[in-house]
Amino acid sequence: MRVRKLIVGAAAAVAAAAVLGACSSPSEQPVGLAAGQGTVPITTTTETTTTPPTTTPPTSSSSTSSSSSSPTSTKSTTSKPPTSKTTTSSKPKPEQSKEAPCSTAAKACIKLSTNQSWLMENGKVVYGPVPITHGRKGYPTPPGSFRVTFKNKNHKSSIFNNAPMPNSVFFNGGIAFHQGSLREKSHGCIHLSPGASQKYFASLSVGDVVEVVR
Repeated sequence: MRVRKLIVGAAAAVAAAAVLGACSSPSEQPVGLAAGQGTVPITTTTETTTTPPTTTPPTSSSSTSSSSSSPTSTKSTTSKPPTSKTTTSSKPKPEQSKEAPCSTAAKACIKLSTNQSWLMENGKVVYGPVPITHGRKGYPTPPGSFRVTFKNKNHKSSIFNNAPMPNSVFFNGGIAFHQGSLREKSHGCIHLSPGASQKYFASLSVGDVVEVVR
């Protein structure tokens, strides 16, 4: 019986030691059993797991200096050609003649209100004044500056029954200097005496300026 109790007691001590070893930290010693029962050595195996340090390969931060050389954008500037200003040199306005009521540009001058006419050269009177008659009512002789267009020594009117118009010098459409009556007004033309009409015909050329003033 005693031997049996010893065996049972020893088994209980081993079980208790196993339980204490399982819940304690590795530095604690197992609790001793009752006196006389002896001690059961408990071998505690401490398994040390050494975790190798994680070696992260050094990141070689190679600073790639990307020198991005942006291409120089050359703007093609199309320069406009300089605008050439065409300066129209206008001729100075002719001065007023001191010898007749027309400008110095006139080669022939007519004053309707006084029924007079002059031949001129550079503002100076070279012939005249001579008496004239001009357009009647309904056929006025318009004032203005004109140029001689053509001449006809033996012209006849195509409008008024082939009426003779000797020494005709046309300067405004169908209006002309010509030999005509100094007592009757015309249909717009300038009547001159026979001698004056010859002088005007001989003196005036195509392109000459004829000025008519009121």
